[in-house]
Amino acid sequence: MILAVSSLKPPYPRYRGRFAPSPTGPLHAGSLASALGSWLDARSNQGSWLVRIEDLDVPRCIAGMDQRILAQLQACGLFWDGEVIWQSHQSKAYQSALETLYSDRQIYPCRCSRQQITSALSSQGKLRARNQEQVYPGTCRNGHVWQVQLPNNPSGSAWRLALKPEQQICFTDAEFGPQEQNLNGDVGDFVLRRADDVVAYQLAVVVDDTQQGITHIVRGADLLSNTARQIYLQRVLGYPTPHYRHLPLVLDPHGEKLSKQTQAIEINTASDAAVLQALQAAALHLGLSGLDGGQGQTIAAWLLEATHAWAARTKECSPTQN
Repeated sequence: MILAVSSLKPPYPRYRGRFAPSPTGPLHAGSLASALGSWLDARSNQGSWLVRIEDLDVPRCIAGMDQRILAQLQACGLFWDGEVIWQSHQSKAYQSALETLYSDRQIYPCRCSRQQITSALSSQGKLRARNQEQVYPGTCRNGHVWQVQLPNNPSGSAWRLALKPEQQICFTDAEFGPQEQNLNGDVGDFVLRRADDVVAYQLAVVVDDTQQGITHIVRGADLLSNTARQIYLQRVLGYPTPHYRHLPLVLDPHGEKLSKQTQAIEINTASDAAVLQALQAAALHLGLSGLDGGQGQTIAAWLLEATHAWAARTKECSPTQN
């Protein structure tokens, strides 16, 4: 059962973690490491571990892949608590959050194309290097005429969050330590709903985590740069901020993040021995060594041993949120 946003009153009574895969391909070594790390963190803290399927980007999703991922998790002994949530079923919650922000005059429509943004930044001498995020120059920010209710989707516009001045977001990551980002200078007003009406990841994940009562987020380090935006959004919506731990990424032979987009190899769950081999590799990547994955070891027994090892690894780390 999903809790309504309005019913949540921080602090939460106990640890609640989650794993949120996108059904764009099966689990590989990188996604298994993230799943295992979040599962171990929840279990070592006697907490709950939830699963959410992030399926908003429909063109990239593969039919039936959600069930395949869930079957892979079960084969690895990573059983979850409660019901699985699909983002595609959460549209009312996202719309409610957008309406709240609109009523507070914190979002506005934007029709700028990428080329227009690039041109505007070029004229200001602010072009970023290739593959770096462009800071939105605020072109559409002052041209919106406010109405009582949020317009449905005026002229195919995206909706951006109007940042307040001097938003220097500081937080402590349980893995990487103190973090700091100036949202105004490094990001600019960011998109919460795209021009094609798809809710952006930043809004969806913040609403979802709040609805599910998530207190601790353990995920890959590729998402560390998103965290300041999510903390800011939590604050303006009046949501609690979870603790964060970002795990080192599994890299391919070229030093790039192992991903579905680069045809990463699916984990082998054909036998318990194959599963234990995959889990052992994930554990070693997470800094857990000395685990017994030999013949005769069961998956459940290995996970129990890994849980104790994870608790020992993290006992010195107590995240403090700012």
